Formats: sequence, structure tokens, C-alpha cells
Amino acid sequence: MKKTRIALCAIAIATAGLFSFHAVQTGSIKGSITPPEGGLRVWAISGPDTLRSNVTDGAFQISDAKPGVYRLIIEANPPYKHQAKDSVVVNDGQITDVGVITLQQ
Repeated sequence: MKKTRIALCAIAIATAGLFSFHAVQTGSIKGSITPPEGGLRVWAISGPDTLRSNVTDGAFQISDAKPGVYRLIIEANPPYKHQAKDSVVVNDGQITDVGVITLQQ
């Protein structure tokens, strides 16, 4: 009888533990570059993770970003200067809009 109770308790605890985990969803980062012809690529860096997106008509979107804090590096076409944007936060399953990034010559 005691062994049965212990076994049932162990099964109940294991089953409850299964429902406490959820799969991590990725998020994305989007924004735009002005002037549109100034942007070439945007890189998102967080620890060992590096993602990139081409800039098309001044817009970019980086998909499959794990939740965390990223640094964006905007790779510019000459005569514009490369630019960085720090502390971009990506949340589980959400799109982070960084707005308009203006490049300088």
C-alpha cells in the first residue's frame, strides 16, 4: 500500500513537471533606415548569436531571434557611416520595432 502511494505521488509530480515547461518562441526585430539608399545590411548580436538582414527599400526585418538583449550594427553604403544601436530587447514570440535609424555621412 505504501509503495503504491509513493509511486502515485512520483507519477503526479512528474506529470505536473511536464506541464511547467514551454517551448521558447523566437521573436524578430524590424525597423527602417533613412536615407533608404544608405543601408546595406543590419546585424543583430547577442552573446554567441549573430543574425543579419539585408536592407530593402530602407526596411529590414531580422527573424528567428532568441529572447534577449541585442546590439544592432547597421552596415552602410558609402558615403554613409556604419552605426550601432544598443540594448534592443527581443521578447518571446514578439516583434521589436526599433523605428527609424538615421545614417550620417
